[in-house]
Formats: sequence, structure tokens, C-alpha cells
Amino acid sequence: MTSLFHGLIVCKTKLLYVQIAFAWLFFGGIGLMDGLALEVKAAQDALEAKVAQQVPETRSPDEFLPYRLGDRMTPHHRVLAYVRHVAETSDKVTIHPYGTTYEGRELVYLVVSDPANHARMEEIRRNNRVLTGLDAASVVDGQASISPGDTKPIVWLSYNIHGNEVSSSEAAMLTLYNLVDPANEQAAEWLKDVVVIIDPMLNPDGRDRYVNWFHQMAGERYNPEHIAREHHEPWPGGRPNHYYFDLNRDWAWQTQAESMLRADVYQAWMPHVHADFHEMGYDNPYFFAPAAEPMHEVVTPWQRELQKRMGENHAEVFDWEGWLFFTKEWFDLLYPSYGDTWPTFQGAVGMTYEQAGHGFAGATVRLPDGRELTLKDRIAHHTAAGLSTVEVAATNAGRIVEEFAAYFERAQSEPQGRYKTYLIRRSNDEDALFDVMRFMEEQEIRYSVAERSQQVRGVVVGGAGKPSERVTVQEGDLLVSAYQ
Repeated sequence: MTSLFHGLIVCKTKLLYVQIAFAWLFFGGIGLMDGLALEVKAAQDALEAKVAQQVPETRSPDEFLPYRLGDRMTPHHRVLAYVRHVAETSDKVTIHPYGTTYEGRELVYLVVSDPANHARMEEIRRNNRVLTGLDAASVVDGQASISPGDTKPIVWLSYNIHGNEVSSSEAAMLTLYNLVDPANEQAAEWLKDVVVIIDPMLNPDGRDRYVNWFHQMAGERYNPEHIAREHHEPWPGGRPNHYYFDLNRDWAWQTQAESMLRADVYQAWMPHVHADFHEMGYDNPYFFAPAAEPMHEVVTPWQRELQKRMGENHAEVFDWEGWLFFTKEWFDLLYPSYGDTWPTFQGAVGMTYEQAGHGFAGATVRLPDGRELTLKDRIAHHTAAGLSTVEVAATNAGRIVEEFAAYFERAQSEPQGRYKTYLIRRSNDEDALFDVMRFMEEQEIRYSVAERSQQVRGVVVGGAGKPSERVTVQEGDLLVSAYQ
């Protein structure tokens, strides 16, 4: 077992199934933004300019913030300032704004990798999209194919979708620093083989609502007793966004601006691994993969296997530290609109990581056994899990990309399920039909319009369900093929 000490942490470390989409009514990939390639290229140019001149040394969160990480909760503007600092001072990081929340707070993600990968980052991103069948390959030397070796595994780490689960954005800063710290030789090796995307704060409005309230309630010294006012935030709390919507129920449906903006950039990259960082009740050990049963029947053997490998590596890290954890309980892979399931149905290995804490924990809380759970503890656990995730992805880089490519090859040649085409009647409510068409287009689910009437063998939803039933396809009906 290899141990690596850095600051607070010790680190060891879409085949869109269309039948799923229509079983749940919505799935797939949002349209690639026309300007993303130019934006990524501009980031590469800025990175080259940064390398060509002397830049200040990248500081740790403890050195940058006006307090030590974990001593206070960090508001959105300071998290943003820190990640910008890292992007400005490290040749391994580029920062990409992707929109603003309803309250005007900026949303950003960071791309972290070896400088050699950054030099061809747009090629890596584009090649990965080609592997999914969402983009066509360019013809080079008479060939128009992409092999798994033409891209890198993309690991996406999502933090703080629930605003009052504050340790995750704190951990995002520390994880980012550990990945780019010049003294971290092990992380430097990982970044040669993987691209890490960090979204440090998915719900800034909810987070700032909670953080501001907490600092108004807390005294000069934090009170660990659960009866204290600082452990009982009032409604609506920091969990939801501006419109009091739970964003971790909105990954598939995308009713909120934050969800739509995030899905846009997510599907522009189509990551191979996605980890969603959360907090739960404060009197619980840490939860990580494998997920609990039931898992959806279309979760592939490889997705299960990599979850298991991830969990084994995380367990080694947590055992080394003497930290309690559990797996295979509570958090399933069934409902399609969580931060682990939606990426799973996009071909990724999606996982939820749950740290004890939540708004009930404040900055420190006394547990039933008398111990105190501090914000620093929670940050350390999330950072360890994040770095372990990157380590496993780097160790299994080749297999991860191969299995990802195979996932989409099967989707386009041998789609799962009994039915190969789905018919949506043109005679349906016009507004609802328009919404479905728009949604499919945004999520890159391909469909066609029947040019003539014909009879086919099929099943009418809500009918007797006999497969021998003859169904009339009428001119103008929508046809959605499962071969995609």
C-alpha cells in the first residue's frame, strides 16, 4: 500500500439505451455547444502563455484563504477565487465558466491533467465524443475511425449539489491542490493517464444560503452539542437551489438552469467515471461504491466491476487511516435522475460518496459515543475518496476507455431490450409532443418522422401487450430507434 501525505489528507492512492429513456420518458445527451471547441482551444492557448512566463507558486487552501481549511465554511466567492488562483498558477489546470445561477453566481469547472494532455485537450475531448457515436470522426489519411487509444479516461468529480453539505466544496479545493502540488509525484503520474474535471460547487445559491446563516448563528467558538441553534437551520435550508428544487433529483429531467447548463458541458465531454460528493446524517460512517441493490437491469457487468475496484481501493485508504465506512447499503442505482444513475445511463461508471455531516453537523458536532465530528474530518474523508478515484482510473486507464467504447458499440449494433423502435403518435397533444421533440434534440436522442403510413408488428402501450398486434404507423409519427 502506497501512502502519500499532503496537507490535511493522506491519499492512497451514454448507448443511450433508448428503452430506458422512454421507460422514464427522458434520457440522453444534451447538444454539444457550438463554441466549446473554440473555448477549449482558447484555454490551451492561455495555458501555453502561462507556461512561457514566470507565475506565482500555487498555494494550498490553507495558504490562500484567510483561515485554515475547516476552521470556517468557505463561501462561493472564496472557493471561486481559490480555484482561479490554481488555474492561474498551475500548468496542469484550465478553468471554464459555464453559466450562472438564478441568483447570478458563476458556475465553473476545471480541467486537470498533465501539460502534454492539455496540449491536445480538444482532440481528447472530440475523440471521446466520436467513440460514443455522438460525433463523426474526421477523415485522416483515408481513415475515419477512432480507437480507444486516441483519448484518455475522463474522471468527473461533482461537489456540493446540496448546498448544506458543505464539506464537499471544501474538499474540492484540497483535492485540486493535491492533484497539482509539484511535490506530489504520484498525482503527477496519474495525470499523465487521465483527465480530471472538477466542478467545485454545483449549487452555489444553496451553499451560500446555508453558509451565511451558519456564520450568523455560530458563536466565537462552535458548539458541538446538537441542541445548539447552529445545528438546526430553518426552512428552506441550504439543500435546494434558488427555486427550492432538489438538484440531485433533476439530472435527467433538467428543469432547473443549473441542471441544463451542467448537462450541456457534461455531454460535451462524456466522462468515463463520475463521482458525486454528498453528506448524510452526522452519525454514520462514510459510504462509497459498490452501490446498493437494486441496480437497474441495464447496469453492465463492467460498470459493476469498476465500482467494486473503486470500493476496494477506497477501503484500503480508509483502513490505513482507521476511518469507518460501509458499502452496498442505502444508495441504489435505480432511480434515473441521481448524480450516480444518470451518468451510468450515459455509459459512465457513476458513484455516490456520502460523508457524515449535513447541516445538522455544523462545523463540529458531538456524536453519541462522545467523539466530535469536525468539518476538517469531513474534508479529509472526501478528499481521500476523490484522490482514490483518480488513482483507480489511472491504474485502469486502458480498460476504462475500451469498455466505454464497447458500451456504445453495443448500443448501436445490439441494443438491449425487446423493442428496437419506439413510436410516438403525432396525434398527441401538440405542446407536449413539441416538448418531447425538443428534449430529445437537446439530449442528442436521434429520431425520425414517418414519411408514409404502414403497418408494423408491435405493442401498444396500455393495450393488451401482445407482440403479434399490428400497429399502424401514420405519416408524421415520430420514430425513435434503439440503435443509438
